[in-house]
Amino acid sequence: MNRFVSNYTLRLDSKGRVSIPAPYRSVLNRDGFDGLYCYPALDRPAIDAGGNALMGEIESLIAQFAPYSEQREQFATALFGTSDTLKLDGEGRVILTEPLKAHAGIKDTVSFVGLGHKFQIWEPGRFRTELAEATDKVRELRRQLGSQAAQRAPGARE
Repeated sequence: MNRFVSNYTLRLDSKGRVSIPAPYRSVLNRDGFDGLYCYPALDRPAIDAGGNALMGEIESLIAQFAPYSEQREQFATALFGTSDTLKLDGEGRVILTEPLKAHAGIKDTVSFVGLGHKFQIWEPGRFRTELAEATDKVRELRRQLGSQAAQRAPGARE
């Protein structure tokens, strides 16, 4: 599989290192990225992370704006200007930078959360809260979509 899926909660070791889950390392290896590209998520207290697929998505997003435009500069600053490329050691561990940990509120435990083309790194309590909110919103959306589909179905009352 070439996607980041599932979630894992791991502890930072005494030197501040954390192991990237083996399934995520496999995706990064297939992606051909030497390391881990990370930046503070723009709208959540989490760290966005990934490899070439994530970099490609960011570059495509930025390329939608005219060269030298204000919007292009702002996106580049927010996404490239706050990012770090972390090196994995021989055991598949990285050291999260202090600015990244501060943004996410990470102390000694992290949750890795797969989002397909990228993954996020969360403080576990914040992730549990985010997951509960997301699940509630998706359930409500599912109900709305089901109601809309029923209204469009043949024989539905108008």
